[in-house]
Amino acid sequence: MSFPIERPRRLRQSAALRRMVAETRLAPEQLIQPVFAVAGENIVRPIASLPDVHHYSIDRLIPYVREVAARGVSAVLLFGVPEKKDAHGSEAASDDGVVQRAIRALREAVPDMIVMSDVCLCAYTDHGHCGVPVVGRQSPEGQSSVVSRQSSVKTPLVSLLPTTDDRSINNDETLPLLANVALSHARAGAQVVAPSDMMDGRVGAIRSALDREKFHDVLVMSYAVKYASAFYGPFRAAQDSTPQWGDRRSYQMDCANGREALREVRLDVEEGADLVMIKPALPYLDVIVRVRAAVDVPVVAYQVSGEYAMQKLAAAHGLVDERAVMMESLLAMRRAGADLIITYAASAVAEWLA
Repeated sequence: MSFPIERPRRLRQSAALRRMVAETRLAPEQLIQPVFAVAGENIVRPIASLPDVHHYSIDRLIPYVREVAARGVSAVLLFGVPEKKDAHGSEAASDDGVVQRAIRALREAVPDMIVMSDVCLCAYTDHGHCGVPVVGRQSPEGQSSVVSRQSSVKTPLVSLLPTTDDRSINNDETLPLLANVALSHARAGAQVVAPSDMMDGRVGAIRSALDREKFHDVLVMSYAVKYASAFYGPFRAAQDSTPQWGDRRSYQMDCANGREALREVRLDVEEGADLVMIKPALPYLDVIVRVRAAVDVPVVAYQVSGEYAMQKLAAAHGLVDERAVMMESLLAMRRAGADLIITYAASAVAEWLA
């Protein structure tokens, strides 16, 4: 019987040999751990939609982040759950906001940890959108309102739009608000600000504002390719940021589009983005490949809440091996070209890798 000269199986004979020739590697320093800060004291509250993820008051967030750092994870991505909301998301830029206080506390208590902060308005607005509604629009309930920048008169937000496709977010009115949020995070000590709103021009507006205030060393990690995805549900429950009317399809990307992702990335890099993100990750591995080939800045993949929760719940029901499917998923993102991965499992995965 004739055998082939080439036998790829020779390189798979033992675990040591497989590790030695592995093309893709995963390390703790390539992982970013999302964390949720809330007001109050001594709070460690499980998030029902995200297994093994919690809301932390700042005093309890510090020891948790110390533990994450001890496992070798280099960065946390900070989200805040505000105490109050309004039409403009005013608390998002407050120097005394929960995120700003958490940044200051973490920079002092865990100085070696890179603190990244999410820059958006959705968790801070009473309507749940990532920007300022167009004056003259109203939610179906007729309860929200917005103050025009040209007038001090409070105007109802009247909706003439289908509830499934909202087009009433004012892009240009939103940009200075996002820049103010980013500035407040930079003043608090954030090393990286991460605009997640998907307004056109927001990277340029934030970069210009940071540079004007001499925050030249603060990085911008852009949610450059953020799809209007069905995988965000658990996160929106955790942040209470589900839109109260319409949806976000007029500013987040259509899942049918791939070439558009390259346009978004190039624009953000031209405006000053230091890192670019693709979100979600696993359903968009083809996009990660194309983005990696198109730009030279670091590429970040976000394993979003729905991806994470599905794996956790499937494992809890004995359908899959949690560790095996998580590691396979993250390695797939690295293989596709992601330099860094944001995942709610970062701390656990770092412990597994150790």
